[in-house]
Amino acid sequence: CEVRVLRNIRNDGTFAGTSRGQLLLRRGSSGYVKDIGTFLQDQIIYSVHFIDSDQVIGCRQEELQLASAPWVPSRFESREPVATAIPLGMNGEVIIDQGVEGEVLKVLLDEGEVSYHVNFTGRVLQVPESALQAIEEVP
Repeated sequence: CEVRVLRNIRNDGTFAGTSRGQLLLRRGSSGYVKDIGTFLQDQIIYSVHFIDSDQVIGCRQEELQLASAPWVPSRFESREPVATAIPLGMNGEVIIDQGVEGEVLKVLLDEGEVSYHVNFTGRVLQVPESALQAIEEVP
């Protein structure tokens, strides 16, 4: 069956020919399940053939969804640098000024809305996609 990865897949040290931590697949890539196995007797692992990159990668069940399921794209991915497009506030007080740079820690999807956990120099906030911009967009 055809499946899609729900988050970026990086080499955890088990994918030969690439360095640990290297990006193997972007969130949203689709492929076909070739085989199902287990790891440490308690984790189901799917061997998925990603035709576009001609790679077979082991994916955990929670990293996959059916390709036919609704998909919500996101502008940014984990580990990507971003900047605030507007000042961010809490309880009526600005806590992060416009243009401050941060790093995406996690992509969050809730009923078709995309937001992110973003680390702004040690302070992690949940930020809607509309309040962020790519670093190259910062004036």
